[in-house]
Amino acid sequence: MKYVWATATHVGHVRANNEDSITPDDDGAGDGPVVVAVADGMGGAVGGEIASRIAVDAALSDGGAPDSRVGAANDAVLERIAAQPELRGMGTTLTLGIFREEGLLELAHVGDSRAYLYRAGRLDQLTHDHTVVAEMVRSGMLTEAQAATHPRRHMLSRVIGMEDIVVDAISMPLHDGDRLMLCTDGLTGLVDDSTISMVLRTAPAPTEAAWSLVEAANRAGGHDNTSVAVVDVHGD
Repeated sequence: MKYVWATATHVGHVRANNEDSITPDDDGAGDGPVVVAVADGMGGAVGGEIASRIAVDAALSDGGAPDSRVGAANDAVLERIAAQPELRGMGTTLTLGIFREEGLLELAHVGDSRAYLYRAGRLDQLTHDHTVVAEMVRSGMLTEAQAATHPRRHMLSRVIGMEDIVVDAISMPLHDGDRLMLCTDGLTGLVDDSTISMVLRTAPAPTEAAWSLVEAANRAGGHDNTSVAVVDVHGD
């Protein structure tokens, strides 16, 4: 398989700093393996930036399977907190995909950033949000409608920077014509799935898709940092 990718990130209209980190940091194409990741930091402006950057850098340096890379990211954030106690409380989401040469996607995920697949006119969310409210929906305690306005809907139940982290791992074959997207919740908190699907369907290339989605979040208020990675899959 051949992959064509693009990434976009923007501070938005409210935040002073961009606490997201994203990789790759440029557009490109290749046969794979391609590592794509988004991270949304928290713990104050400085702590959030540090946590997301540490996580992405450690994940890129690890060289192992996606869950190993996310584990390495967690260890690196915990080590920095131990070395600098003033950063205690910082953390980050991390959603990471490895696009293999043979047409396999391996995902690892912690937090409420997301990965989506757009295939044959259908948009599917590949990851589960690790938030208190999302866990309540999955257990049947809340409906989706109740969750949408719940006061704890943004409270994370899992985050990089916690001891004994549990990492979700997903593996799936890819098809010619697939379009994958990874994003932080700066997008999904403001832009609904129908709009995301429309952009992924109509944008001619990953660059246009990624920046169109960022711009949609900013038009909707830009209340958060927004980061988007889009990867197109082309068969041999």
